[in-house]
Amino acid sequence: MSTPLADKIKSLISANGPISVTDYFALCLADPEHGYYRTRHPFGRAGDFVTAPEVSQLFGEMLGIFMINAWQRHGEPLDVRLVEIGPGRGTMMADMLRVISRAAPGLYETATVHLVETSALLKLTQMETLSSHGDKVSWHESFDGVPDGFTLLAANELFDAIPIRQFVNTPSGFRERMVGLDDQGELCFTLGVATLDPDLLPQTTTPPRDGDIFEVAPARQSVMLTICERLRQSHGTALIIDYGHMVSGFGDTLQAVRAHEYDPPLAHPGLADLTSHVDFENLARTSLAAGVHLNGCMHQGDFLVGLGIEERASVLGRGKDEATQKILVDAVHRLAGAGKGYMGELFKVMAVSMPALHLAPFKVKH
Repeated sequence: MSTPLADKIKSLISANGPISVTDYFALCLADPEHGYYRTRHPFGRAGDFVTAPEVSQLFGEMLGIFMINAWQRHGEPLDVRLVEIGPGRGTMMADMLRVISRAAPGLYETATVHLVETSALLKLTQMETLSSHGDKVSWHESFDGVPDGFTLLAANELFDAIPIRQFVNTPSGFRERMVGLDDQGELCFTLGVATLDPDLLPQTTTPPRDGDIFEVAPARQSVMLTICERLRQSHGTALIIDYGHMVSGFGDTLQAVRAHEYDPPLAHPGLADLTSHVDFENLARTSLAAGVHLNGCMHQGDFLVGLGIEERASVLGRGKDEATQKILVDAVHRLAGAGKGYMGELFKVMAVSMPALHLAPFKVKH
C-alpha cells in the first residue's frame, strides 16, 4: 500500500537520488502536508501509541513531586518558568500542576507555565486540558520563545521523535544509511557516500561486524545543548524521560508504530509514528561538556518508586472498589514494572541542574 507521503518521497528520490535516514525521519513526522504529527492525534487508545501520562495520573503526579523537590533544593525561587517541550495532550502538565498547587502553593502562585508545541491540533487539546489554569499558561512554537528566568523543565518522549542518522559498517568503514528505490520503484534502504568519523564510535571490547549499524543524533545533541545553555544562564533543573539505553552501542533502533503495533519503518510513511531509542550516555556526555551538573540517569521504575508512586497509588485506592484498586495496581506495574510491555526498565530518566545540587531519587556520587 502506498501513501501520499510515500509517493512524494519516491518522486523526490527519483529526481535527486537517495535521501538520508534523518531526512526520511523528518519528512515522515513533519512534512507540512502529510507529516504524521501535522495531520493527526497520535496519542491514546484511539491513536497509535500510549504515553506514560495517558496510562495514569500517577505519572504526572510523581513528576510534580520531583519538581517541588527541585524547587526547594534550589532555594524556592519566585517567578519560576515551568516548561514542557512536546506536551502531548497536556495531561502530564495538568497532573503536575494539580500536585504543585496543593503541595507547593508558593511555587504554583508565582510560576508561569510554558508549553513548547509545534502542532496546532495538539495545542487546541492542551488549551482545553489546562483551561482551569487561565492565563498562567502560554504556548511557544520553539524553546527560544520561553522568557528568561529560573527554569524547571520536563521533556517526556521528546528525544525519541528527533531524527537520527544511521551508519552501516562495511569493509571500507562506516557509510551512511540512505533511503532509495529498489528495482520495482519501492522504498528500500541503501548506502550513501558519507562516512563516519571513527572517533565517534563507542569503545567496545569486540569490534563491530559487517552490517552493524551505529546511530548518531546531532539534532538531539543540539536540543540538549540548548536546554543546558538555558540552565547555565537562568539556573534550574531539566528532567528528560524517554526509552533508550544508558550505554552507547551498535544496533538499529529505528522503529515505526501504527495502531499500537510495530510497522516496518518504510511501509507507511506519514501514517505511522517513527522513533528511535535515545542514547542517554551521549546526552549525558553532551550535558557535561556544556558545563551543567548531571544529577544522574536511572530506570523509570526506580525513579517512580523512589518518589513514592506505590504509596500514592494506595492513598488513591483507599476505600475504593476492587476494580478501581486493580486499575491503580496495573498502572503502577505498567509504569514501573520490568519486562516486555512495561515501561520501568526500557524508559530512562536523566536530570541536569545548574548550579550543582543533589536531587532525590538520584544517588549521590561519591
